[in-house]
Amino acid sequence: MGRNSKNLPLLQNVEILDAGAEGKAVARVEGIVVFTTNVIPGDVVDIQVTKKREKYMDGKVVAIQKPSPDRIEAFCEHFDLCGGCKWQYLPYEKQLFYKQKQVVDQLTRIGKVNIPTLHPITGSQNTTFYRNKLEFTFSNRRWLSEEEINSGIEISDQDVLGFHIPGMFDKVMDIRKCWLQPSPSNEIRNAVRGYALEHKLPFFDLRYRSGLLRTITVRTTEKGEVMVIVVFYYYDKTECEGLLNFITDSFPQVSSLLYVINEKGNDTITDQEVILFKGKDHLVEEMEGLKFIVGPKSFYQTNSTQAYELYKIARQMAGLTGKEIVYDLYTGTGTIANFVAGSAKKVVGIEYVPEAIADAKINSENNGIHNTLFFSGGMKDILTESFVTENGRPDVIITDPPRAGMDEKVVQAILAASPDRIVYVSCNPATQARDLQLMHQQYAVKEVHPVDMFPHTHHVENVVLLERLRKEEE
Repeated sequence: MGRNSKNLPLLQNVEILDAGAEGKAVARVEGIVVFTTNVIPGDVVDIQVTKKREKYMDGKVVAIQKPSPDRIEAFCEHFDLCGGCKWQYLPYEKQLFYKQKQVVDQLTRIGKVNIPTLHPITGSQNTTFYRNKLEFTFSNRRWLSEEEINSGIEISDQDVLGFHIPGMFDKVMDIRKCWLQPSPSNEIRNAVRGYALEHKLPFFDLRYRSGLLRTITVRTTEKGEVMVIVVFYYYDKTECEGLLNFITDSFPQVSSLLYVINEKGNDTITDQEVILFKGKDHLVEEMEGLKFIVGPKSFYQTNSTQAYELYKIARQMAGLTGKEIVYDLYTGTGTIANFVAGSAKKVVGIEYVPEAIADAKINSENNGIHNTLFFSGGMKDILTESFVTENGRPDVIITDPPRAGMDEKVVQAILAASPDRIVYVSCNPATQARDLQLMHQQYAVKEVHPVDMFPHTHHVENVVLLERLRKEEE
C-alpha cells in the first residue's frame, strides 16, 4: 500500500462489490467501506484515497487491474468526463438489478420498512434518446483536459456550449453528440454554437457574469413538436434577433421559440419573464387521449414514455372506484390529477408554481374534465385543517415531491387528513424512506414498484402504496 504526498493511501487490487446510492461504487478494505466512481461491481482496481474517515474512505480510481465480466464499452464519446450517464459500462439488465436493490436497501435501512409486495422494476422502453428536455450552458471557459493543460500550448478556443463538469461550476464541457434527447436537439445545439462563433457573439463568463449567451433549452414531444428557449444575459436587438432568426430559418420544425433576459446570478427562469418570439407559447403532450399543455416553465416528466407507465402504476395503486376524493400533492401541471380524474369523484391538486397551476387548469378545461380543483402555494401553508374541511377529507392522497422529499409539516398534515391510502411517488428513495418512517405508526407499506426513468444513470423512480392502519393494528 503506497502513500501520496498527503499521506493518504493508494489501495491496490481492490474489488468493487456493489453499486451504491448516488452513483457511487462500493468496496471494502480491512473492514472499512470505500466509495469511488466510474467503475462497476466486479472490477478490480487501484484506488487513490482522497478522503479518509473513521468508518469510510472516498477515493479516485487510478487504474483498472482487471475489468468486471459484466463490463461493456461506453457508447458516448463524452462519457468519461460528462458525468451524466455514469452507468454506460453496465448492461441495461444489470442497471435495473442495482436500481431495484438500491430501492430495497434504502427503504429497509433508512425507513425500516417491511415490504410485503415488491414488484419487479419497470425498465424503460427506450434506453437512448429518451429525454424530452435538456438545458445546455454557454461558457467562455472551456473545460481543459490534463493533456491540454500540461502541453504548455495556449488554448484559444475557449467558447463552448454543453454541460457543466461535475464539481466545477465555471467549467463547461463542449458536447458534440448527446445520446439523451432525440433529434433535432443535437442539430440545434451544434448549429447555434456555430452561428455564435461565426458572428462572434459573447459567450457567458460564469465566474464574472458577463457575456450575451447564457443557456439554451430544447424541449420535444413524442408527436414531434419542438420548443427552444434561449436565455440572454442582456438584450442587444441586432445580436439577439439575429440568433433567433437563424434558429427560425434553420429549423422550421421549431413550433415554439422563446427567449429570456436573465440578469440574475443563477440560471433559473421560474421568476423571469419568458418572451415569445415565434410560434406557440407551449407544447402539447398526449396520454390516453388526454392532451397536456407544457409551457416553458412547466414541470413534465422528462421521459414521456415512462411517465405513462409511472402514472398507470400510481393509478392502479390508488384503487379508485369513482367515489373517492383524491388530493394530488406537488401536482405540477396537473398531469397525474387529470390522468386519474376519470376514476375519481373529485381531484384536488396543489402546487407552489403559479404558472404550473394555470397550465393544470387549462389542461382540465381542454380535456373536458370538470371534477378537478387546483390551488397554488406552499404545501404546508395550503394543506391545513380548514382546507381539508372545505374541500373534503381525501380518501386517497397521491404525492410526488421533489428530490428533497416532503417537509415534516407536510407529512404531519397528511397524517391529520387521514386518507385511507397514500400513493407516494419519489425520485429519491432515500428521502422517501425517511418520510415513510415518519408515517409508520399510522400507515403500513403494502406495495413497492420501482420504475426506471433514466437509463445509464443511477437515478430511479419509486412508487409506494401505504394503507391506514386500523385501530387494533396501531
